[in-house]
Amino acid sequence: MPSTIIATAFKDEIRSSLQKEEVTPKLVAFLANADPASRTYAIKTAESCAQVGIQFELREVTRDQLEDKIIEANVDDDVHGIFVYYPVYGGGQDQYLQNVVSAKKDVEGLCHKYLYNMYHNTRFLDEGKEMKCILPCTPLAVIKVLEHIGVYNRMLPYGNRLHGRVMTVINRSEVVGRPLAALLANDGAKVYSVDIHSVQEFHRGTGLKHLKHEVFDTNLKLEDVLAVSDVVITGVPSPNFKIKTELLKDGVVAINFSSSNNFLPDVETRASFYAKAIGKITIAMLQRNIARLYKYYNKN
Repeated sequence: MPSTIIATAFKDEIRSSLQKEEVTPKLVAFLANADPASRTYAIKTAESCAQVGIQFELREVTRDQLEDKIIEANVDDDVHGIFVYYPVYGGGQDQYLQNVVSAKKDVEGLCHKYLYNMYHNTRFLDEGKEMKCILPCTPLAVIKVLEHIGVYNRMLPYGNRLHGRVMTVINRSEVVGRPLAALLANDGAKVYSVDIHSVQEFHRGTGLKHLKHEVFDTNLKLEDVLAVSDVVITGVPSPNFKIKTELLKDGVVAINFSSSNNFLPDVETRASFYAKAIGKITIAMLQRNIARLYKYYNKN
């Protein structure tokens, strides 16, 4: 499976790097919800981290305890990365919690510093361009899939390699959907961002004249954008949401990141590439992020 191949390649690279440096970064994950998918994700993350040489510790706390526990981990020199299983409260309170996490330990890339850089298409943390920004794990996993299968055009300049591609992202959450649409648009794609209320268009303008994407409201419907999309990425957390295969463009790249598969079984009759799940790659990106943070802030 391509997802396994991609994840394994990154895990091998991370393991080799950590062994060479003779370091064992510690990742602390906080679980403050009753979501079974979060617990399953935590178990898989623990297993995967052990394979590459990252110490993983799951701390189960109540919602009311979470902020104080994050602050404690921020100042604990033995902790090199912090991860929170969202949603906790949902909405603005979760965004507040994302900003409680220190940027030096934010393996999810969801604090203000990293999100600001991402939305403004700022790709490095330093003037020397040696420290890449930390990006959210699931959006980054999707990008790695697209790179692997050749959707990114390597003949184009770095930063513009999705120019000419039309994509739809069904999910506009602040943790995955909106960041993913922004990243794809910043790389040159025209992106339709779909949620239950509307369809928005993310792009950098005609001829990529803008350095960062802009967002426009549209009157389009889901079926309108599916018909013209080269890539359809979906993450609707409901078993009742299914995309009708006949609405998809022939040869579409179809990627699902929801715990409930949003595509029908016959999607493979129309898709040139279909990824039912990308969880293994998401975990690999989490490990990649903590390895980078350790290198940036703890190596010496």
